[in-house]
Amino acid sequence: MIPGRCVSDSQPNQRRGIKSYVLRQGRLTPGQQHALAELWPRFGLEAADGVIEAESLFGRSAPRVVEIGFGMGDSLIAQALANPHIDYIGVEVHKPGVGHLLMSMRDHGCENIRVFSEDSLDVLRLAIAAHSLDVVQLFFPDPWPKKKHHKRRIVNAGFVDLLASRLAPGVPVRPETKFERRGKKLGHRIRDLAYRVKRPAAGAH
Repeated sequence: MIPGRCVSDSQPNQRRGIKSYVLRQGRLTPGQQHALAELWPRFGLEAADGVIEAESLFGRSAPRVVEIGFGMGDSLIAQALANPHIDYIGVEVHKPGVGHLLMSMRDHGCENIRVFSEDSLDVLRLAIAAHSLDVVQLFFPDPWPKKKHHKRRIVNAGFVDLLASRLAPGVPVRPETKFERRGKKLGHRIRDLAYRVKRPAAGAH
């Protein structure tokens, strides 16, 4: 048994088909490489290790936020530093971004982030317990604006159902991101989709 984890006997029937991303690994800087080597054993997580026990992992009971596709981690580190009472779990497939986030965590002494560097569906399906998250953040998820790329979009009915199974009742909030600021400067309209899991009615089964 790995500290901070437990084994789940209930796995959602959610399979990964066509991936929503193309893995273009940029070159790691020496600083990013060093941060990965030094800090991954402390802050890195693996979905294959099983469902996390967040209270053991962070050493406390606190609100939990998952951010999917955190890029270089600027938004995630800003949130974690501004909200030390909240625990954050970042998910990002691109190693340079993971390395950059770990560098920022080290430089700012940030302790309330843990990181997965793998497919978000695997993380949600294998490593996150049902109704254990207060917020899931997915900012500007659609890099495939053409109709022929519709099949690559991560947000679909199955994905939303999976998120709903992992969220506790609550209302999500978010900061402004780098891509949002860029879009506003270009005159683009920004639209948010925010979902809240409703509490079941009294006596409902």
